Amino acid sequence: MMAGAEAVRILVVDGGARIRTVVRRGLSYEGYHVTEAASGEEALRIAREQLPQVVVLDVMLPGIDGLEVTRRLRASGDQVAVLMLTARDEVRDRVRGLETGADDYLVKPFSFEELLARVHVLLRRHAPEGETLRFAD
Repeated sequence: MMAGAEAVRILVVDGGARIRTVVRRGLSYEGYHVTEAASGEEALRIAREQLPQVVVLDVMLPGIDGLEVTRRLRASGDQVAVLMLTARDEVRDRVRGLETGADDYLVKPFSFEELLARVHVLLRRHAPEGETLRFAD
């Protein structure tokens, strides 16, 4: 578990309840405070209210899709770390996600170990200056 992980807020946004549950359980087990959203609209509301450090975001959502959620977050000046987690695996989809403002892109099916490593990297990159993140054995 990452030292200080309990203070880190992560928003998991996916239209599929099963994926949300798996990711939430895994990240919660690692000590993160995890909130779930099932739609783009809900994700934007929660992001404004809770100010997560990381958003794990599916592209294919009911209503506003993940690309539009990312556009709106960036347009509002929100620099939250965004990790796209989606079944869209073509190069053009990855490029579009990154160009829209995502910080990383992971294709489903995925290894939870890889997802966790990418979350750690995003937190390290977005850590306020002077803050040190430490990992246990």
